[in-house]
Amino acid sequence: MSDYDLYELPNGIRVLHKQVLHTKIAHCGFLLDIGSRDEKPHQQGLAHFWEHMAFKGTEKRKSFHILNRLETVGGELNAYTTKEKICFYASLLSTHFERAFELLTDLTFNSTFPEKEIEKERGVILEEMAMYHDAPEDAIIDDFDDVVFARHSLGHNILGTRESVSGFQQADFYQFLQENVRTDRLVFSSVSNLPFKEVKRLADKFLAPLPARLGARPRLSFSGYQRLERLEHKPITQAHCLIGGPAYALHDERRIPFFLLSNLLGGPGMNSRLNLAVREKYGLVYTIDATYSPYTDTGLFGIYFGTEKKQVNRTVSLVQKELKKLREQTLGTSQLHTSKEQLMGQLAMAEESNGGLMQLLAKSTLDIGRVESINEIFEQVRRITAPQLLELANEILTDENLSVLQYVPEDKVKKVK
Repeated sequence: MSDYDLYELPNGIRVLHKQVLHTKIAHCGFLLDIGSRDEKPHQQGLAHFWEHMAFKGTEKRKSFHILNRLETVGGELNAYTTKEKICFYASLLSTHFERAFELLTDLTFNSTFPEKEIEKERGVILEEMAMYHDAPEDAIIDDFDDVVFARHSLGHNILGTRESVSGFQQADFYQFLQENVRTDRLVFSSVSNLPFKEVKRLADKFLAPLPARLGARPRLSFSGYQRLERLEHKPITQAHCLIGGPAYALHDERRIPFFLLSNLLGGPGMNSRLNLAVREKYGLVYTIDATYSPYTDTGLFGIYFGTEKKQVNRTVSLVQKELKKLREQTLGTSQLHTSKEQLMGQLAMAEESNGGLMQLLAKSTLDIGRVESINEIFEQVRRITAPQLLELANEILTDENLSVLQYVPEDKVKKVK
């Protein structure tokens, strides 16, 4: 992408900006190359807890003032945590951009983690855990990470455990930040109608005074995968299943081709192979999809569906049938062309969202050191060949590589009269 501006401050912080003249809304935020995989065993859930605590007080603001700073001008303030990233971001009228920039800087770098707020937020996160466990379609995704990445931090639940979250104190947050925050591994990204010189002026005002924190922060790579099948009985009414395993990492040249293969198999389109073969033809599921998430050193592929308990085996067989087709049958010219056009259309529409574009600028910069243009990605998609997809299917979509996790309803116990 050539139509964006990049500015690197002496402390290593990079500022990216794309000017979009036809909008009145500014989207901006900090993306930090820190996630739940960077936690030590006793720190499970600390990255996510920090995300919550950033809104609970800084050196000059209490929680009330943080929450009202943008709300009073109609803006939105939010955050999220993933396996490898933490993001603090905002959207509001561009006339109030400076207000958002300053607030985001304050809560990202000056949080004080008040003890009283830690106790209150601890309860909130424990409730979040309980809600997650009450939603098996969400819980199974986290549990499946543990199936694939067993004994590695990538397999840990982003929320942590009840035990770990219950024990965090103020000092734990400061230690985690000291161990992980590096100014050259975070970026500030913005998309608005403002000229870059204004964004640069504010970066010099708010970010230049921050001390540089550089140095290596190595991540423990994942290795030693072993296929596993696990069945768990749950107090639920519908069965849930996830089938998948390790896939290609972020820097692997096979990442884009495999993304196309995953999209063809079970992407968001109603014409995906799994949707047509399982839902449309037999009506066995409401939702069935395939997802692919690349990480720094590995990736994760998964197929999820929910169905009646008595239909689980039949549905698994249909999924295996579709996987076998991809391993044994080369895509025809027309099928391959259609799959490419569909993926490129989906990618183009995703870039139409300015909020999503703001985060894309930041994530691409942290992950690969630059921002790929949509045309560069399109060119990679166009170069994909049918034999290449067949080869990928035989590397990843094999029975030997794919683990299985099933949640099935508990058998009802008959009451004795």
